[in-house]
Amino acid sequence: MRIGSSIFLIALGAILAWAVTPGLIPYVDQTLIGYILMAVGVIGLIASLILASPGRRHRVSETRSTADPETGERITRHDTREGNV
Repeated sequence: MRIGSSIFLIALGAILAWAVTPGLIPYVDQTLIGYILMAVGVIGLIASLILASPGRRHRVSETRSTADPETGERITRHDTREGNV
């Protein structure tokens, strides 16, 4: 569930819970359904925000030095990578 669909569920639940006249749909408690939709929307919003956060990152640096066999010149190579843990 993405952030947009979570906000949509929260809005739809609020409309059903507070804006629509109770008893519009027979044998259905619209207020309870509205609260359930809002709860699911809030849970989905929290989950999508946690999953979208960058989290911990680490950097791996590697240095290699070699000598060119023909010229004898020293060659140093630096590699840096970033990634999630």
